[in-house]
Amino acid sequence: MISIIASDMDGTLLNNEMIVSDFNAQAILKAQQQGVHFIVSTGRRYSEAQPLLAAQGITAPLITLNGAEVFDASGKMLDMVPITKTVARAIFHTLSSQGYYYEVVGNDAVYSNNKAKRVEQIAHLLTNLNPDTSFKIAVSLATARLELMDINYVDDYNELLEDPKNHIMKIITFSQDGPAKLKPLSDELLAKHSSIKITSSASSNIEINNINAQKGIAVERYANMLNTPMSNVMAIGDNNNDVSMLKLAGTSYAMGNGSTEVKQLANHITDTNVNDGVGKAILEVLAAQ
Repeated sequence: MISIIASDMDGTLLNNEMIVSDFNAQAILKAQQQGVHFIVSTGRRYSEAQPLLAAQGITAPLITLNGAEVFDASGKMLDMVPITKTVARAIFHTLSSQGYYYEVVGNDAVYSNNKAKRVEQIAHLLTNLNPDTSFKIAVSLATARLELMDINYVDDYNELLEDPKNHIMKIITFSQDGPAKLKPLSDELLAKHSSIKITSSASSNIEINNINAQKGIAVERYANMLNTPMSNVMAIGDNNNDVSMLKLAGTSYAMGNGSTEVKQLANHITDTNVNDGVGKAILEVLAAQ
């Protein structure tokens, strides 16, 4: 009997227009009406994720920043697991000295030290989602979209470490060379810092969190609060940062567009994110209960 459904967002619950489809929304609302708890588990910030649910009339708890923050359905923060500032400073040094562009997610905002690089990364994302879009057009779209995003620019990320109210929740770095460059970088960082966890939400990035900020750990904590065993939890995801919750959930679904690792790990495979895979998985499970 499934009591909790935990779903990733990007590449999973969201289609390539970055919205929750009507089909997915109706399936989620049906599950909630039948007493199943639905929770989103995403690498996004709360302010980026919650409006996408609200647009479809969905109210649900949120695990954000890969498990670094947990919010209840009303938006109250239940848990926060930042990277220590000593470790963050060392990671900043490694990434900067090797010429990587990276962004820092604080508990209050996303920070960038290079607007041009920020535009470039969004443009690459847009072209990956829509291969028919030229990079030149994607840059124009990214520039326009950038004005709508909650982003703060700083000259030096180390400035963030001086503010006692600012916590470093996640560091994300990018390379269009993908795993060829990012895998050795990940190995180097993990060898230096035993207190971090590195995942990815795309082949062109790595996401660095506190080792206790993982989707699986956060989903298990939420299940414990409801006195629900993990055998009664269903998780749905598509990429590396979903692995921890797919491993722990009794029922796991990989998206049809998911990575090879996720598909091999999950005990079910659903349709793609553009074909309402989340909604189809939810209805399949509800029909079996």
